[in-house]
Amino acid sequence: MAIELLPEWMAGLEEEDVAFIKRFILASGSLKEMAGQYGVTYPTVRLRLDRLIQKIKLTEDAAADPYIATIKRLAVNEKLDLDTAKVLIAEYKKSKNKEDL
Repeated sequence: MAIELLPEWMAGLEEEDVAFIKRFILASGSLKEMAGQYGVTYPTVRLRLDRLIQKIKLTEDAAADPYIATIKRLAVNEKLDLDTAKVLIAEYKKSKNKEDL
C-alpha cells in the first residue's frame, strides 16, 4: 500500500479549494470555462484563483514567521479586514525589532 504525501502547500487547503484546483486543471486553465461550470462571471473566477494563489503563498510564508502567516491567512479568508491585518503585522514587526536590539 503506497502512502500518498501531499505537498505542504496543498495540505493546508480546504477540500473546496482542492476541488477548484482539480476543475481548473481539467479545464486546461481556462477561466472562461470555469466561469461556465460554476455559473459565475469571469472576474469572480479570477478572484477565487487569486485567493487560492495567496493561500498557497501563505504556506511558504508560514515557515518564515507563523504569526504573520496566520494574520495574512485571516485576511485572505476575510475573517479580518486588510487594514487591521496591516496594523497587526506592522506592530508585530516593531516589537520584534525592539527585541532584536
